[in-house]
Amino acid sequence: MSLSLCMIVKNEAATLPKCLSSVNKVVDEMVVLDTGSIDRTADVAQQFGAKVHHFKWCDDFSAARNAALKYVTGDWILVLDADETLTPGIVPLLRDTIARDEYLLLNLVRQEVGAEQSPYSLVSRLFRNHPDIRFDRPYHALVDDSVSAILTKEPHWQVGYLPGVAILHVGYQKSAIAQNNKYAKAATAMEGFLATHPHDPYVCSKLGALYVQTGKIPQGMELLRRGLQHISETHAAGEENYDILYELHYHLGIAYNRLKNYPQAIYHYQAGIKLPIYPMLKLGAYNNLGNLLKAAGDFNGAKTAYIAALKIDPSFVPGYYNLGMTFKALGLLTDAIACYQNAIVLNPYYAEAYQNLGVVLLKAGNHQESLTAFKRAIALHERHNPQEAKRLRQGLQEMGVM
Repeated sequence: MSLSLCMIVKNEAATLPKCLSSVNKVVDEMVVLDTGSIDRTADVAQQFGAKVHHFKWCDDFSAARNAALKYVTGDWILVLDADETLTPGIVPLLRDTIARDEYLLLNLVRQEVGAEQSPYSLVSRLFRNHPDIRFDRPYHALVDDSVSAILTKEPHWQVGYLPGVAILHVGYQKSAIAQNNKYAKAATAMEGFLATHPHDPYVCSKLGALYVQTGKIPQGMELLRRGLQHISETHAAGEENYDILYELHYHLGIAYNRLKNYPQAIYHYQAGIKLPIYPMLKLGAYNNLGNLLKAAGDFNGAKTAYIAALKIDPSFVPGYYNLGMTFKALGLLTDAIACYQNAIVLNPYYAEAYQNLGVVLLKAGNHQESLTAFKRAIALHERHNPQEAKRLRQGLQEMGVM
């Protein structure tokens, strides 16, 4: 089975090499549609052997993506953005799965590198070169609607997913968002779609979450509730809508937390966790639920939530740190030390983990190891938070530790 990469780009000369390097030995063809770059994007793509085509931007991501699809010749299509890379570990499974006859579309797990919320998402980015597959929606362009229509007419096809992280995405880091004005672009596109699709659960979820994230909490909550109500009234919470239902609950949890209505936030996180979706997607809800329970003094409940998160993803650094804080509050010092050390192994630059490790080691009577941890915490804080470094140093001097 031949595999084609299909991309739309604009002014991505800086990020494109990393993206194309991740797939140039995996795909049989690279199709890059440039939507009006004024940098060296087209030249970079051609240097990697991509076929570059041009398209006049019209404020519609789906129109651009559908234009790009016209140039693809492979049996299967992989869609990436320039700020994404394909993980090497997923390649053998990807190749084996597209060689099978039953799948029309394979959802991929995408990791949001550096994101403060929702570290994982499931994206419909790998599908057959079927003539009726097309993208819809102006901003969060999706093929899901067209795939559903095909399944109704051609029920022999299946939709599946590849277990394990397939795509790494850096575009939701704060610096990238600010640099590319992503929030404003997203809001403008989705507001236009909402005007003609006022009860669409997906756009209610995405735009509602965006409003909450940018401080427009009442507007965001109104949309999130509207999406929930529509799914409830239309009994549309089938398999294809569970992911959307989870996002509606998850972002309502965030909104209620911002409003300090903690019982409602807990309710929505718990409702999201109960849904039958890919477990990795629930990581944010488990972690946020644990934080709320810990803040409320329910340390055993928090412990259960954090352990569930780490069972889903044993490399989830905040989970180890938060579980360490919970064990510390419960007086289980040995368990707390182990958790902080796990967090540090995964992230050697985690100043807060070193700092709290120092506290627990000191309580446990390990003064020399405690001092080593505190010194490392101070050195790391000096780089990014000099005020905290100064405060910590002064506190230790007053205690006679330093």
